[in-house]
Amino acid sequence: MRSFVAAGFVAAVAAAGAVAGLRHYTNDSHAAGPEPTGGRLALVLPEPVKPAFTVPTPKPLSTPAAAAFWAPVARAVVARTAPRADGTAIATLELQTPEGTSNLVAVVADTVTKGSRWLRVRLPVLPNNTTGWVPRVALGGLVPVDTRLVVDRELLRAVLFRNGRRVFTAPVGVGTTQAPTPRGQFYIRDKLTGFGSSFYGPVAFGTSARSAVLTDWPAGGYIGIHGTNEPQLIPGRVSHGCIRMRNQDIARLARLMPIGTPLIVR
Repeated sequence: MRSFVAAGFVAAVAAAGAVAGLRHYTNDSHAAGPEPTGGRLALVLPEPVKPAFTVPTPKPLSTPAAAAFWAPVARAVVARTAPRADGTAIATLELQTPEGTSNLVAVVADTVTKGSRWLRVRLPVLPNNTTGWVPRVALGGLVPVDTRLVVDRELLRAVLFRNGRRVFTAPVGVGTTQAPTPRGQFYIRDKLTGFGSSFYGPVAFGTSARSAVLTDWPAGGYIGIHGTNEPQLIPGRVSHGCIRMRNQDIARLARLMPIGTPLIVR
């Protein structure tokens, strides 16, 4: 492409030199007719080349991307209702999850109080959607994430977005009326493999969501996203609160979704 453009440019310069100094007729009848008398030429330019394609007008994404961040828990810390040491305690964040993985939290805001920086984080506690404040020094480095998983309990479908673009969708099984999948904003806490039972499929994600009734998540009380040995039940309301996928779908999701991804259950 570069050599073609360069050659075209040289040809244009040469053509310009060839007609330099000539007096051009502006009378249309002369320009379209035979060579005028006196040896003077009329310069007739070719029709402009039609472009191969037209660049469309850019349009904003229908689902704009929003930056999200998570951070590992660096030391056991008490989350409080206000960003100060005397704020009411809500829960203690431990170094590990009940599954034995490094604990992490989703960070939603920050502030500075009396010279100390505090972060507001989502907490894996009941009631769901609870947030609390922890000292910045109790957490590790902030990690950005560009994905977001949305689970629709009515449509029985999960959709993964990356930078606002849909990159994955699959049918799901959710909780029954007696043990519903909770609604709200959560995050992916960990990813687990190597189950001894085929009940959970090849891979499972732990989330910060909790069931107020019961759950089939191993640690008890937490909502998981996992595969199944009964794919014929999906989509449907078939679980004790967990979000189930067919094994081929959960395996594909595992390749696309990192830990720390925000989870929205509608």
